[in-house]
Amino acid sequence: MEISDELICLFSADVREDGDRYTIEIPKREVDSGSVAPGDVYRVALIERDGADGGGDDADATGATATVDGPQPPVERGEIRYVEIEDLGKQGDGIARVERGYVIIVPDTEVGERVKIEVSEVKSNFAVGEVIDDE
Repeated sequence: MEISDELICLFSADVREDGDRYTIEIPKREVDSGSVAPGDVYRVALIERDGADGGGDDADATGATATVDGPQPPVERGEIRYVEIEDLGKQGDGIARVERGYVIIVPDTEVGERVKIEVSEVKSNFAVGEVIDDE
């Protein structure tokens, strides 16, 4: 499946019947993080989960419980990778996007730079990376 570079957030949600409408709830963290703003209009893509049975959380092979809110971040703390700075955030930090449009904030970088980073912090909807070597 191809995922657009314009993807701003990704989460799982139930479709609920609400009178003559159906409702999909957006997790509060997406609004809190600034990915989504109340009153704005967005395109929504619906993708059926594999083995969707309407049940609760699924356990993975390690026995840990996966959240229903969506996939895990595509990076891990301590991971080293090369990224390209595509944009600047509100505080002037560099913004890189990796798999599924996931954002990595990289302080002290400029648009167009390709840098080697170490991921220092991972959240559900973004990560922070520190430059360890300029390419």
